[in-house]
Amino acid sequence: MASGKFISFEGIDGAGKSTHVSSVAELLRAQGKTVITTREPGGTALGEKLRALLLEESMHLETEALLMFASRREHIAQVIAPALARGDWVISDRFTDASFAYQGGGRKLSLDKLSALEQWVHPDLQPDLTLLFDVPLEVARQRLDAHRTLDKFEKEKEDFFAATRAVYLQRAAQFPDRIRVIDSTQPIALVNRQVEQLIMEL
Repeated sequence: MASGKFISFEGIDGAGKSTHVSSVAELLRAQGKTVITTREPGGTALGEKLRALLLEESMHLETEALLMFASRREHIAQVIAPALARGDWVISDRFTDASFAYQGGGRKLSLDKLSALEQWVHPDLQPDLTLLFDVPLEVARQRLDAHRTLDKFEKEKEDFFAATRAVYLQRAAQFPDRIRVIDSTQPIALVNRQVEQLIMEL
């Protein structure tokens, strides 16, 4: 059985990452892969309950980070690790890079604390490939304002998203073999082509 692969999709709210999850899953299924699509926070029954709290309720920034990693621990145990052990491919809409970007960048939580949580919750697991969909802040805001009710993160001010985006790009520079930056301001056909090329290389 072919070994499973783990792909995460990242980016600030409005970057357009979620749009490409289903197309990548279809591409891989056409190649004969068994594909699991999932999301964070969430991905399990407990995780979805935590998601509702995390996206709507005000809380201390450390509580927020701890709940994010609690949801992630359940997600890994119940979904990601079993799928990879079966040889399936897992596509997750966000993973731990999001915690560094949002709780570390946006919320200003110590990156050392986040690293400690990462080492506790998944010391031996990282995505094989992370696609970071990047857009300028004004483009992201226009996309968010255009189409839906906003959650508490999406309602944050520009400086929050500037700091979040900055940490995402810092991590891309830190882990260039894993995190690949995609200019999501391009026409969707060009973005799709770039995504497909990176997936096929994997």
